[in-house]
Amino acid sequence: MHTTKSIEVILDKMMEMVSSSKEEIFEIAEQSRNEYDELKKELQEIQQKVIQLIDKQDQVEIRTRFARNRLAEVSKHFASYSDQEVKEAYEQAKDFQVQLAVLGSEEKQLRERRSQIERRLMTLGQTVDRADQLINQINAVMQYLSGDLKNVSDMVADAEQMQQFGVQIIHAQEEERKKLSREIHDGPAQMMANVLLRSELVEKVLDQDGVDRARFEIQDLRKMVKASLSEVRRIIYDLRPMSLDDLGLVPTVNKFIDNVNEFQEGVDVNFRNIGKETRLPAHMEVAIFRFIQEAVQNAAKHAKATTISVKIEITETGVTAIVKDDGKGFDSEAKKENSFGLVGIKERVKLLDGELTIDSKSGRGTLIMLQVPVPQKV
Repeated sequence: MHTTKSIEVILDKMMEMVSSSKEEIFEIAEQSRNEYDELKKELQEIQQKVIQLIDKQDQVEIRTRFARNRLAEVSKHFASYSDQEVKEAYEQAKDFQVQLAVLGSEEKQLRERRSQIERRLMTLGQTVDRADQLINQINAVMQYLSGDLKNVSDMVADAEQMQQFGVQIIHAQEEERKKLSREIHDGPAQMMANVLLRSELVEKVLDQDGVDRARFEIQDLRKMVKASLSEVRRIIYDLRPMSLDDLGLVPTVNKFIDNVNEFQEGVDVNFRNIGKETRLPAHMEVAIFRFIQEAVQNAAKHAKATTISVKIEITETGVTAIVKDDGKGFDSEAKKENSFGLVGIKERVKLLDGELTIDSKSGRGTLIMLQVPVPQKV
């Protein structure tokens, strides 16, 4: 676990540095892009002003020409016009001349500004393009770091997890043996001991109280034997349901759910088979049944569910099994210690080339879906 943590720390630091550089380049690109957009807008405004200025210059030029002609006419026939008319003609011609000069100066300034903006836009465009290229390259690096190199960490983690899983399986087997031993001792063995004592009691009752009283004790004894037999069958069923070999997956699941509804108080389990009721390879039926069995038991015991829905769909190409409950749920992203039950399910799914989907949130129940391809007959 220490090795995995070290690799993850190194990768996280590298990702943090690369991400920081990416953000800085992105900020430069955004600033350049914003400035580019503003200058582009200003350039359009300048171009519009230049057009308007040229139109205005054309109009003033026409008026200036008329004013000059007027001044020339007045100057030629000076005696025919009053001093006021001569003065007005001169001032009007001079005024239009000044307007032309001012408009020409404004046009020059606008053209110079336009040239500056065009040069700046070219530089900014190159900066934005280069920044985008750098961001794409950094994205490729980040993808590599989070992908291929991350796989190294995942492989180390998987190896460590499998090692822990192997140890946990050994402990689990020992716990199962202890559990089975306790169940046999507290169940069938205890009942058989009681049967032996009751059989001795029957003999005494027969001698002391007669046949009728002995018959009553025998009937009670028969109930104890029946209960003991039922308990033995339950233990055998938990180890390996014989109906799985005889009848197949769907009837076995149906019987298992009937047993849960009968013996598990406070839980309502419903089952639907929406596909074909056909036989599958033995190893597939065992794996799928164990998946449903463990999912239902986890929902009832650990998730405290009150309603559990089980669905199976068998088609020609694959099998889908879904277990949904209204229990307390859990964070499916968080890794739990000693969760080898889930790891075991995943290993079974992997051996079957299947897919396992877990959708769970705290307080909102859990949905677990198993999808397994059916081997095609040649």
